[in-house]
Amino acid sequence: MLAHYHAQTWNAAEPARAMNQREPSMRRYLDLLTDAMMVRQLQPFHANIAKRQVKAPKIYLRDSGLYHHFLGIPDEQTLMRHPKIGASWEGHILEELLAHEPHDECFFWATHQGAEMDLVLRRGGDLLGIEIKRTDAPGMTASIRNALQDLGLRKVIIVYPGEKAYPLHENVWVIPSHHLTRTGSLFEQTETP
Repeated sequence: MLAHYHAQTWNAAEPARAMNQREPSMRRYLDLLTDAMMVRQLQPFHANIAKRQVKAPKIYLRDSGLYHHFLGIPDEQTLMRHPKIGASWEGHILEELLAHEPHDECFFWATHQGAEMDLVLRRGGDLLGIEIKRTDAPGMTASIRNALQDLGLRKVIIVYPGEKAYPLHENVWVIPSHHLTRTGSLFEQTETP
């Protein structure tokens, strides 16, 4: 059941009903899997803004091979045709970022009006927003504009599977995923790699 929640906001009520369990039990099971480092619970970031913000964590199966196994995806060809390929990509890139990018805290941000940021990293007093997009040509979105304004982000990085890095806006850059482990800290970059 957790595989179907991968890269989504956790709602303990649905799996509790399906498994005929109580919600506190489901939360405890999720916490146990988190402590065993099988699941990542990405907590929501809360800004002091007038918009209603999401309060439940997003969950990710930390091992993409295990995630694919639970979904019955046996090989790369099947993955490329699977409707959950975007969630798989998001989980993989999220784990790579958190392993290589120095940070003090990590969150996601979302409002009930639809604005969201896949990852918000805090280092000292700086906030970095990261969007993970499995598309050939990511562009500027209303969510990115809202996050820059509402959260006071230093910058937003959009990670995609392409080859070319380029700026979208003064504080928004698109970076290929293969640059993540070789460009140094995303916080410290002052220009597009």
